[in-house]
Formats: sequence, C-alpha cells, structure tokens
Amino acid sequence: MTQHDSSFSSDTRERILKAAIEVFATKGYHDAKVDDIVSESHTSKGAFYFYFPSKRDIFLALSDMFADLLERRLRQAFEGHSSGLEQMNAALESLLGLFAQHRALAKIALIQAVGLGAIFEERRRAILDRLTQLVRSRLDQAVAEGSIPPQPTEIVARAWIGALGEIVTHWIYTGEPPLEQTLPVLRRFLARSIGIPNERIP
Repeated sequence: MTQHDSSFSSDTRERILKAAIEVFATKGYHDAKVDDIVSESHTSKGAFYFYFPSKRDIFLALSDMFADLLERRLRQAFEGHSSGLEQMNAALESLLGLFAQHRALAKIALIQAVGLGAIFEERRRAILDRLTQLVRSRLDQAVAEGSIPPQPTEIVARAWIGALGEIVTHWIYTGEPPLEQTLPVLRRFLARSIGIPNERIP
C-alpha cells in the first residue's frame, strides 16, 4: 500500500458501503449520486473512488454482499439440523429474520436491480440461482432419505424461492404483513407442496 493509500482502511470501506445502502434505498439507483454517498459516509471522493470505480460498482458490490450474506445464513441454518423438514423450518426462520434485519439491502439487491440493465439483472438472477441451488440440494437430500416423495426438485426449489420472494417484495413495499407472521403460513404451504402430511408439519 502506498503512502497515499494508507489513509484508507477497511473501516472506511465499510462506512462507504453502509452509507450507500441508505442512499440507494432512499433515493433509488438513478437519483443517487456519489456525492450523496460521500456525504452520508463522512468520507471523501478520493476514498470512494479508491474502493469503487463508479456508482455502478458499489451497487453491484452491495448485491454481492447480500448474496454472500444470504448463502452464509442458509448454510448455517442447514448445518444445525439433520432432517430435511427441520432444515426447511430453520432456513425459513433464518431467511425471514435476515430480510427483516436487512430490509434496505434486500430492497437494493432484489427490487432496485430490476430494469437497470443486463449486468444488474445478471447479479439479481445470480442471487436467486444461488438460493435455488442450496434449496434444491436439501430437497434432493430429503428425497434420498425418504422423508419426501420423489419430485422435480429444481422446479420445486424455484417455486419456493419465487413464493418467498413475492412475500418479501410485498413486505419491502408495504411493511405488511410483518414477516414473522408469515412464517407459520409459509411453513405449512411449502411443506404441503412437497407431500409432507399435516401431522408431520410443526
């Protein structure tokens, strides 16, 4: 790191990212300006451009950050349980809690990225694909262990992610219903969709 670079730190980068979340969530991508992010983060343009070549780059960095966070939480939820049904319950609870905790970041990654161009849509789709493949792997495991009937797990996983995405998107826009209230309904709906009888659904 050069002498000029030494004035920047990982703490500075984190401040810029947190400020960008607030600015994008409030103003939207097109109306947000680098100056807004610099002002919100109490840094400088030099610091901003040291870490992010453009507004587009920091927006994409936030999308990647959200995808990594989602995947990490899902894996942690899966690791704590052995059966497929327990993993589904833990994953739903973990994801809904994550969306509630990071509403602005979810808005940026899942809603604002729509219609911004191919590279933004590619990142948004990549987030959904990562989630889908994680869910599919657990459904495959449940089929293999005999806890659910054989079924096209790729299609089921995409349907699950689509259902969850619609509920979360509506909540981001309206705040209703509170995400914790959707958990029991989602749990029953998803469990029934893969052939789990009512008496096995908690």
